[in-house]
Amino acid sequence: MNTPTAGDALAAQASIGEQSAPDFAAKHSGGVAVPGFDPSVPSPARMYDYYLGGKDNFPADREAAEQALSVVPFGRQVARANRQFLVNVVTFMARGGISQFIDLGTGLPTSPNVHEVARSIHPHARVLYVDNDPMVCSHARALLATNDGVAAIQGDIRTPQSILNDPLTRTTIDFTRPVGVLFVAVLHFLNDDDQPWEQVATFRRRMAIGSMLAVSHITSEGTLPDVQAAIQDVYDAASAPAVFRTRQGIESFFGGLDLVEPGLVEVGAWRSLRRSPPAPLGFLGGVAGNTPSCGQP
Repeated sequence: MNTPTAGDALAAQASIGEQSAPDFAAKHSGGVAVPGFDPSVPSPARMYDYYLGGKDNFPADREAAEQALSVVPFGRQVARANRQFLVNVVTFMARGGISQFIDLGTGLPTSPNVHEVARSIHPHARVLYVDNDPMVCSHARALLATNDGVAAIQGDIRTPQSILNDPLTRTTIDFTRPVGVLFVAVLHFLNDDDQPWEQVATFRRRMAIGSMLAVSHITSEGTLPDVQAAIQDVYDAASAPAVFRTRQGIESFFGGLDLVEPGLVEVGAWRSLRRSPPAPLGFLGGVAGNTPSCGQP
């Protein structure tokens, strides 16, 4: 397989929306068909890109996203608040001494990316991006081609051991040292039958003392029933469902780790001076650390 070049990185910055689906797939996969890539099926990653104002999306993604926005007019603000949560979390972890990160369900690259935030504090920070969307991974690999110590792999959080055993994971992340594990706006795409709590626990068990875990997740608490039903209908037609969970269910992802202040709160309120406007969609986020007193897993 050819190694992406700096030229590939520049080419990848052309928006998906300005290319045909076959052209985009060919450009970022060496002309080889990409299994699982169907632009006619809305992708949560590309819908999220649309919410953030990006152009890396197709008509099916935009149509589905607009359906969601029709019932959650503040949807774009909620998406931006979640993105700012990610930036705040990485900044907090990096200032606490963490210099390596795993971003699970990374989505399409959006600046500032995790490695950009981390390297503003630790210039040699190492970052592994993981997503199960084949075109997201192709896009990410091209954009990250010139960044040593930053890698992207295609992986599914429903099979965490395959991610942990991937050769790129092993060469990028040193699990004997503290690591920041990021499950930002991804676990709500797993049904209970996917055993999301066990999948997160698999990563927790690999986290050295001093590591931190971040989770953000839509919640049924504070979300109007008609809004919840409408969003679920939209994502039922996408490549992944939208699963609303209670505060208790979301907090359970942290297992025996110690939640840091301010605890599990609305993403726009997590260590932020800004406050998002009230929205009919509840979106909680929090960070917990693996301290010597934690009862892991």
